[in-house]
Formats: sequence, structure tokens, C-alpha cells
Amino acid sequence: MLTYEEEFDIIVVGAGHAGCEAALAAARMRQKTILFTMNKDTIAQMSCNPAIGGSAKGQLVKEIDALGGEIGLAADQTAIQMKTLNKKKGPAVWSSRTQNDRSAYRLVMRDYLENQNNLFIKQDTIVEILVKNEKAYGVITANRIGYHGEAVILTCGTFLNGLIHIGLEHFPAGRAGEFPALGLTENLINFGFHAGRLKTGTPPRLDGRTIDFSKTNPQPGDESPKPFSLRTKNELQNKCLCYLTYTNQETHEYILNNLDRSPLYSGKIKGVGPRYCPSIEDKVVKFKDKLRHQLFLEPEGIGTNEYYVNGFATSLPEDVQLKALRTVHGLENVQMMRTGYAIEYDYFPPTQLKHSLETKLVENLFFAGQINGTSGYEEAAAQGIMAGINAVLKLRGENPFILDRSQAYIGVLIDDLVTKGTEEPYRMFTSRAEYRLVLREDNADQRLLEYGNRFGLVSNNLYEAYLNKMERVNKEKKRLRRVFVSISAFEHLIGRMENNKKICLAKILKMPEITYKDIIEVDWEARELEKEVYEQVELEIKYEGYIKRQVLEIEKAKKLESMVIPDDFNYDGLIGFKTEALEKLKKTKPISLGQASRISGVTPGDIAVLMVHLKQFMAKTSAVGCLSTAAKEESTDSTDEID
Repeated sequence: MLTYEEEFDIIVVGAGHAGCEAALAAARMRQKTILFTMNKDTIAQMSCNPAIGGSAKGQLVKEIDALGGEIGLAADQTAIQMKTLNKKKGPAVWSSRTQNDRSAYRLVMRDYLENQNNLFIKQDTIVEILVKNEKAYGVITANRIGYHGEAVILTCGTFLNGLIHIGLEHFPAGRAGEFPALGLTENLINFGFHAGRLKTGTPPRLDGRTIDFSKTNPQPGDESPKPFSLRTKNELQNKCLCYLTYTNQETHEYILNNLDRSPLYSGKIKGVGPRYCPSIEDKVVKFKDKLRHQLFLEPEGIGTNEYYVNGFATSLPEDVQLKALRTVHGLENVQMMRTGYAIEYDYFPPTQLKHSLETKLVENLFFAGQINGTSGYEEAAAQGIMAGINAVLKLRGENPFILDRSQAYIGVLIDDLVTKGTEEPYRMFTSRAEYRLVLREDNADQRLLEYGNRFGLVSNNLYEAYLNKMERVNKEKKRLRRVFVSISAFEHLIGRMENNKKICLAKILKMPEITYKDIIEVDWEARELEKEVYEQVELEIKYEGYIKRQVLEIEKAKKLESMVIPDDFNYDGLIGFKTEALEKLKKTKPISLGQASRISGVTPGDIAVLMVHLKQFMAKTSAVGCLSTAAKEESTDSTDEID
């Protein structure tokens, strides 16, 4: 084996959404970083749908942006349609989503990488991790060239022993038209890691010229779209429409009659698929009571006629896919440009990781993205930036950057993975977050921008602009509590009141019928406020009662989180636990009582027992520490006497 002449601080393997964020973060934190990709032309490829964000995923994108990541800015720059989902519900579940130009997104992200100081891109395949004394120190390429580095981050996507299925045919691939990554799984297993097998899929792409859009329902974007990134200053414009259509009974019957040719139902596919994004075969079989299923026709970009069929992921044979699609209104004469397929790939159960995303078995080796069992660009990018930051902090000898469940969806994501693990592709939902009212899209900057600035990933100018905005928000909230007006000024909105008493503007704004724009009509000072400021004011005042309640819940939960379980705490021989609970605790090795309480199979009774054992351990450790100190003092005194 030859060794490459230069050494690096950080080595990132894989240039998907996780790898891009990891490499950019490490390089911007002034570490010499090399990013390996099997194909430089598919950096940041949108392997599945040409969209960023969505329910709970939009929150992740905003958080990554507040930490200084790039996915939000790239999404804004390549957006062709913007929408806020769940707008009819409360702000806790509002989530932004952009339809993107697939090719443009890839090129924009590649441009960020190629022009980043301290970052070098290398097209090559990694087949081994170099490890000595249980510590990673480099990688080996397929050409048997060794690259040395202080830390290694693996972001391999669906490439580890990837196998594509179309009907009863299958062939090795990491993605359509690309080679799989071979050898790396086996290399990691040799170090003691456990691997699993997952499956995901993608729908066919259609020729827009063969779609009869007159038989579908147009789906426009928002009238005044909001950007993902705090750095986006230009006004976003919707440039296209999406379209909605539905499957029908004829579609379902045709699919059911051809299940014998489905790799999913003939036993060819062994990996576990995503429960929350099922294939059309699964939908038809498992939801037989449904008369139809939604299909969204989404443009792949401005300069192409290609359309993505959201809702029709499949691994059926090509002829079955085409005939099934032609039973759908608007698709009677459709032609496929690309065939849908399923892909199986290796992953490593994430309970083998610390919260920093460093592996427990090998020091300075980090995993991020689909290698940890997640699905989705946003989940991958979130792990990528956290792995990049933590790899740098590890090299600096600093404490890891760990977000808890009350700070960010990123914290929920990583805690779920590390604590509970996953046996199916994990995707983020708002329902996974206990404190989603304080983890809104609009306050991601309040929660995380300070960290981004501290790590050097967010500019001082951007951070100062944020501080200025928050100063104006707080000033306006105080002013609204001081200014009193006659409630009769709002009778046309809330109905006639029995008395004409005066009430402060803050209380008026709390009323569901009132918006800040209504306040502007009667209060001249309110007219001087910028939109981004008064929208924040309105939201915080309207929901402050609920927010205060959730903050109290967080404070209670933090008492458990603050009870740290030392690394040397030994579970062997402990009594009072159920066998399952003790096994789970030994396997996970939680860092706190809070994390222990979230392990599947560990009950509140087990936590009470663990608390007793932990207190006994701490008391014993403290006593030993006191004896050790006393012995040292006695030794020092004796030495003084001899002198």
C-alpha cells in the first residue's frame, strides 16, 4: 500500500447531503479536510424527490441554517415553488417546503464545496478504514492508496453493498447508474460493528409532454413565500405548478394481479422498508379500504420536461409500472423517462454511536446520514453538520456539541437514533418532538444561531443583525403591554362589547380574531415595524401562555437529564431490574437518567431503581475520593517532616 504524501485533519467519505455539510463545517472551522466521492458529477445529488423540507423536515433545514449549514441557502437559490405546510394548524407544526431544480441544486452545492478554503475534493472509492489501538487514523482507496487523517466521517448513503431491484431482476448499484461501495461493510464488521439491511425506493419519472394536465388539479405555491436561509435576502418567486391526481380501483386491481412479479412480495427483497413512505404496492395491499391514493406530479426543474410521481414509489417490473400509471387520470398516454426501483443497502444500528455521532467502538470515527438508518436529505444534512462540528471539537480536545430534545429537532433526531435505535428507515415527524411548540421554524435563530457564530460557521454580521432584530422584538412586546386603547376600536372584528373599557394592545393581540395588521390600523407606532419583527412579536404574544407551560415541562425534564451516569458505572450485578431493562441499559450505556428513561423496554420503575444504584455509586466514589485525598495529604505531611 502506498501512502498519500499529504495528511489531513478530517476525512469525509461520501458527498451526499450529510457529507457536504460535514465537510463544509470542518473546513470552515479551519481544519484541513478532504471529501471523497465516488463520482464528482453527482455531489449533493437529489436521489429521490426534487424537494427540500416538508413536515418537520423544514424545521431541520432552518436549524441547520442557523448553525451555518448550506442546505437551506442552496434550496432557496434553486427553488421553483415554495409552500408552508400545515398552515391551517398551529405554528408548532408549520413546515416550509421547496420544490427545487434538481440539476441546479447539485451544481450550487458543488460550487460551495469547490470554493471552500481548507477543503479538497477527491474522486475515489474508500474500501477500508485505518484503525490502530481502536482509533481511526485514515482510509484506504480501491487503488490501495492510504490517506492519513486525525478523524474520519462516514456518510455512505445507500451505497454500502447497494442492490437495485426492478421486478424480479436485481443488480449491484449504489444509485441508478452508479457503482455500489463494496468492502467497507465487511471492514467495519471486522472491528466489531453490527450491520443491518434496509430498503428504500423511488418512483418512475414521466415525460411531461405526455401528461394531460387538464385532468389534474393544479397546486400553486404560497403567494408570499418565505426563504429557508437567514442569508437569503432576495424575494423568492414561484416558477412552476405541481399537480395532483389519484390512483383508482383499476390501478389497484392491476397492481394486485401482478404482485407475483414484485420483489417486495416474492421474497427477493430482505431489507426493511420505510413505514411512513410505503411503495405503491404496500399501499394497495395494506390499505385495501382506500379507494384511491394521492399522486403529486412534481417538475424536476425549469429546463426539463421530466416529472417526479410523488406517491408512486415502486419496484414492480417496468411494464407493470407503465400500465398501472396509465390507469390514472391525466396519465392515460404517459411515457416513462426513468423506471422506478427499490434499493437495498447496509446500515449500522445507531445505538453503536455516542450523541456526538462518534462510534463507541472506534475513537475518532463518526457516522452520519443513511449509514445510521435514517431517510431523507434533511435528516442526513443535520447529522452531517453535527458530525463535522464534533469531529473538529474532538481534535481540539473540547467537549462535544450535543443538542438536547428541548433545544432542536436535531437533538430529537440524534437522541432517538442513539437511544432507541431503528430497524427501519427513520424519518422525522413533528410528533416525535415533545416540545414542538418551542421548536418552531420561526425561532430556529433564537435557539441555535449563537452556537453557529461561536463555532465560526455564522458570520458576525449575521449574528449582530439577529441580535438587533431580537432587541426590536422585545422592545415591541414591552410597548404593546404599556399602550392601552379602547376595545371599541376592534368591534368590527370581535363584535360589540358590553363595556368600552381600555385594554393593552398585547391582550388585544392575544385574541384569535386579531392580527398585528389590525393593530397597525389603530396604532401609528406599530406602522414603523418591519414585517419580520412584527410577525415574531405576534406569534410570541399569542402563544406565550402555552410556551410558558412547555418551558416548565422542559425544566422538570432537565432534572433527569442533569443526573449524569459516569462512564465507569457498572451494571453487572445490579439487582431490582427486569432482565430486558438491564440488557438494554448495558447495551445503550445512557449518559443520563433522562436518556435511560427513553430507552424502549425501560420502565419508570427501572429508572427509580437505577437512581438508587447511581446515588450509592456516587456516594462510594466520593468516599474513595476523600480517602485518596487524605492519603495524599498524609504522604505530603510525612515528606515535610523528613525534610
